[in-house]
Amino acid sequence: MITICLNKADFEYDIHSLVKAFYPKEDVKVFADKEKVYKLEQESTPLFHMEVFFQYDKGRIEVILYLPPKDQGEPYENGSYYIGRKGNAKVEFSDRKQSKNRLKQCLYQMLSEYTGQTLPWGTLTGIRPTKIPMSMLEEGKKEIEIKEYMADTYFASEQKIDLSIEIAKREKELLKQIDYKDGYSLYIGIPFCPSICSYCSFSSSPIGIWKEKVDAYLCALEREIDSTAHSCSHKKLNTIYIGGGTPTTLSPRQLDWLLTKIENSFAFSSLLEYTVEAGRPDSITRDNLEVLRNHQVSRISINPQTMKQETLNLIGRRHTPEQTVESFWMARELGFDNINMDLIVGLPQETLEDVESTLDQIKVLSPDSLTIHSLALKRVAKLRIFSEEYKGLEMKNSWEIIDLTASYAKKMGLLPYYLYRQKNMAGNFENVGYARAGKEGLYNILIMEEKQSIVALGAGSISKKVYPDRRIERCENVKDVAQYIERIGEMIERKKHLLCDC
Repeated sequence: MITICLNKADFEYDIHSLVKAFYPKEDVKVFADKEKVYKLEQESTPLFHMEVFFQYDKGRIEVILYLPPKDQGEPYENGSYYIGRKGNAKVEFSDRKQSKNRLKQCLYQMLSEYTGQTLPWGTLTGIRPTKIPMSMLEEGKKEIEIKEYMADTYFASEQKIDLSIEIAKREKELLKQIDYKDGYSLYIGIPFCPSICSYCSFSSSPIGIWKEKVDAYLCALEREIDSTAHSCSHKKLNTIYIGGGTPTTLSPRQLDWLLTKIENSFAFSSLLEYTVEAGRPDSITRDNLEVLRNHQVSRISINPQTMKQETLNLIGRRHTPEQTVESFWMARELGFDNINMDLIVGLPQETLEDVESTLDQIKVLSPDSLTIHSLALKRVAKLRIFSEEYKGLEMKNSWEIIDLTASYAKKMGLLPYYLYRQKNMAGNFENVGYARAGKEGLYNILIMEEKQSIVALGAGSISKKVYPDRRIERCENVKDVAQYIERIGEMIERKKHLLCDC
């Protein structure tokens, strides 16, 4: 455990994320409450204690890192801790962005000196690092200016700066075909899966529990589709993404029902991409794939996550590597020429050799795009909720593994085209999407860059309306399936308010 006490509640997320990047296995507690911190430390001695003082009268932020008595350092006046490091930053508190950057620079330098580590992404802890070079490119800045800014402001490594600029340039080119002003994208969530993976935090439920309610869910979804189609009738639909969950847990009849409803409700004349995340190989059948082909679906995902059977068993994915291969070739046989595959690195008990074995098998399949996810465990994931059950399982990720995935993508002729990071992603890693030219997932870029409004339907979905001044307004649907069905009228009214001047 690491305890951090603030003299005022501010920048807690930024402080927590940066300290966690240096200490991924530690529980980092950040509070503006000395009593709360003191009680925590009475229960367990922290690895170290940190205090952050926002000195508004002096235009300064001071940070002090205190070490427990067993460690050596400059004695603290009460004799119970030693001062291990001190740092301070001059700031203009009226400029929040500058204050945040200066605070994180100060923290980073202290922790880097103390641990002897540097982080490839430096102080960058947000989920959309490519937004920085993207906005600078749009302002007409040169690459050298972007590199200098990212190195000086965020202490990012040359390798990661180059990667983010490469992706931003590719995204900028791809997004030229998107209509920001008069266009929008559509997300439809199917919150059912064959089983729930131990690392999963999405709003999804086992299909077996809800089998008798799926038709009722689709009826509610139809009502939301009707309302959205009416509200957006004067707009151009650019991309559709059906995700979840696992959309192919629907029966062929139900899948045909949903896709027919979408076709009959929206104009496809401006549609650039139509994706259905087939996802789990154990949900994919020839009948379902034929339904997708009959409804103009242009892009699908078949996601093994790993090709190691022992890991699949461990994480609760009830399919085999052989099913992944069979599903992939079946989709190819039916004419799908834009197939994505997702892999996760850092899964329990997986070694570098295991990842390399998975990549060798995926290379034989030669997918059109490949998304590499670094394991990130959120609060509601089974691996965290039932941590005792999974105790002793080693979840190891490294830059050696990340570099290995990048080199394999290159061998497959795939170029990086989008990048994002997640909360609770240990080790300061990232998720990267690779694709052949012309096979990039436009929706993936749009969801990350937040340049076009995305109307999201279904349980647990979040709509985002992007205004011309880049302001974003969100509208959430309830996560619980039964509540979504029961309160669909309320969900529709919420969305009408969001889309009233769409």
